[in-house]
Amino acid sequence: MSEELEPIAEENSESLYEKVAFTVDKGQAPMRIDKWVQARIEGITRNKLQNGIDAGFLTVNGKVVKSNYKTRPGDEVVYLSFINPEYTDLKPEAMNLDIVYEDEAVMVINKPSNMVVHPGIGNYTGTLLNGVAHHLLALNPDLNEEVLPRFGLVHRIDKNTTGLIVLAKTPEAASHLAKQFFNHTVERKYVAIVWGDMEQEEGTIVANIARHKTNRKMFDAYPDEEIGKHAITHFKVIERYNYVTLVSCILETGRTHQIRVHMKHIGHTLFNDFEYGGDRILKGTIYTKYKQFVDNCFEACPRCALHAQTLGFIHPTTEKKISFDSPLPSDMQAAIEKWKNYKASANQ
Repeated sequence: MSEELEPIAEENSESLYEKVAFTVDKGQAPMRIDKWVQARIEGITRNKLQNGIDAGFLTVNGKVVKSNYKTRPGDEVVYLSFINPEYTDLKPEAMNLDIVYEDEAVMVINKPSNMVVHPGIGNYTGTLLNGVAHHLLALNPDLNEEVLPRFGLVHRIDKNTTGLIVLAKTPEAASHLAKQFFNHTVERKYVAIVWGDMEQEEGTIVANIARHKTNRKMFDAYPDEEIGKHAITHFKVIERYNYVTLVSCILETGRTHQIRVHMKHIGHTLFNDFEYGGDRILKGTIYTKYKQFVDNCFEACPRCALHAQTLGFIHPTTEKKISFDSPLPSDMQAAIEKWKNYKASANQ
């Protein structure tokens, strides 16, 4: 039996799904696929597996199958298994959600800063999913509350990253979207303010990403080592402001903290990214007035200056490409305006 484990991870997230792949042995007698898979995935319950199969998370030789499918020697079996975050109960909470798009299958939400996506240790309330649960229950009081935690979340963005996130409203939609994220076919463009004057107008960063060797809360780039996950980020300069640069980043892969790690790797740490050292002066002068100016910029944008601007995917029901854009939030706009004025005055 051969087995491969590969997690699906979205920028600034832990894995939400893992791909578990098996090959049926040559001497294997015919067996119901649900029983065969359950015997090979540690800890999975029959109910969870059945729900996943019904939603289309299980394929054999590239095709979705039912629970009563009988295994055959040589079958290539793939199951996308949802990794439950650290919560079991989801308390619906009324909140103002910026819903960009919604239909029977999906929701696209513009997430503000300082909002955690899902409940977990230290964040059991006030999360995006708490608000989404309230919203969905208001639309359909008979909705099974267990549906959202299990199927709705197919990717996440960090607490202090703003921008677009898609949630599935049905198991079938979740399966469809999860496969798109896994296959890296989802369109994702971010906008960031980074320290330094970028040497190139555009470029591509290729470097594996894994946990930092000494600080387990951080991640690091490993371009010349066979550790971590393969990661590719394409970047392009939007505008230069002497000591910082506004850039767009397109993710070809979606690894944890990918943009933050890749930008630090090439010497352009994200502005005010406290975890990676961007919350101090990395470029510029030694004058007191400059330090005060940068502090004012930090105050204007009191977080890592990263925004998920564009999100595009194939709609799970219509099979048509849909794409959404989110304007830069006011805090990043305020910081950009300050840097524009600084550049203008410095060039006089």
